[in-house]
Amino acid sequence: MSKKGKIYITLILLTILAIVALEMNKPKKLNWFPSYAIHHKIPFGSYVFNEQLQRVSNDVKLIDRPPFEYLKDNDIKGTYVFFNGGINFGEQELNSILDWVDEGNTLMVSAVDFEPKLLDTLNLNTQSVNIIANFNNEFQVQLVNPRLDNTTSYKFDRPTTFFHFNEIDTLQTSIVGFIDKYRGENETLKDSLVNIIRKPFGDGEIILNTFPQAFTNYFILNSPNQNYTAGLMSYLDTNQPIYLDTYYKNGKKYYTSPMYLFLNNQSLKWAYYIVLIAVLIYIIFEGKRKQRAIPIVKPLKNQTVDFTRTIANMYYENGKHKDIANHKIQHFLEYIRNTMYMSTSEVNESFIKNLAARSNNNIEDTKRLFEFIESLNNKKQINNIELERLNTLIENFKSHNQWKTKQ
Repeated sequence: MSKKGKIYITLILLTILAIVALEMNKPKKLNWFPSYAIHHKIPFGSYVFNEQLQRVSNDVKLIDRPPFEYLKDNDIKGTYVFFNGGINFGEQELNSILDWVDEGNTLMVSAVDFEPKLLDTLNLNTQSVNIIANFNNEFQVQLVNPRLDNTTSYKFDRPTTFFHFNEIDTLQTSIVGFIDKYRGENETLKDSLVNIIRKPFGDGEIILNTFPQAFTNYFILNSPNQNYTAGLMSYLDTNQPIYLDTYYKNGKKYYTSPMYLFLNNQSLKWAYYIVLIAVLIYIIFEGKRKQRAIPIVKPLKNQTVDFTRTIANMYYENGKHKDIANHKIQHFLEYIRNTMYMSTSEVNESFIKNLAARSNNNIEDTKRLFEFIESLNNKKQINNIELERLNTLIENFKSHNQWKTKQ
């Protein structure tokens, strides 16, 4: 490699090392994806909630299957908890869940909004919270139970859209909590913006909550918000099994790509990128030919046939028919010696019979050919007609030879 090429490679490597150093020291950007997955420690994961729930209840089961399938295969009693940004069971699955609740079980569903079928069944309706004059996108929530400190409101300051229940049958529905845009620490919430309700259904009970963020790491770890989540969970009977859904979650429960291990770890990710860059540099500088292209040398053309034709034409044009005939006869005798393996030193009756038999010619034609050759040998000069007849007789003789070889 030339000196100039080495300098270029050195500069490129130094640049890469500088970029890697800057990226390694750069603060990692927070992932605000609303996964609600119990194994995620990101702000909108629910790792902390799951840990705390395991402490207050000795019988928490994580369900990673569709509820329709799980309830069909298992005869269970207790509380089924769902929370996610959005949950849509579908008609058949929802009917299966409601039948299970009707048998004396509890269902808690927390989502930003609910499917129309569930709302219609419970005679409920929802409406978005008015965000006019709420430029900071700040909200506050509050529980109404006096045993749970109903004078304290809890702040949530991430931009999103919230809903509240605007049509409630107060005779059969209990209000659990309110939501409103943030009005200040000393300002109270509007009672009309109900976001958590509790309603009997058959022998069981349904709790609906439009604030699923209450179960996220971000909300719980901002003190004193943990008191709000704890108060909400106090409505569940911890003496009964709690079935925590992990199927309806925005976040993946497992990673299908093997590259996740590389790309999720900063050190491995940059090691992977450096390898790719090194391969690219190798292709650019070492992929070229190190030896100049070797020119193709065409082999010399065989000019023997052309030369022979040229000489023959010279003889023919100069009227040297006798010389051409002699050369023709000599080549023919050489042909007999090499092809039929017969001596041509003596031409007699026995020779003609053997030659005719070996060459697949009849005796008369063979004898006529050699008689004509003998007549030409006895002449000093011949004309072109005699020369052409000699050529015809020889070619006819060769055409009958079954032992002839490809020339």
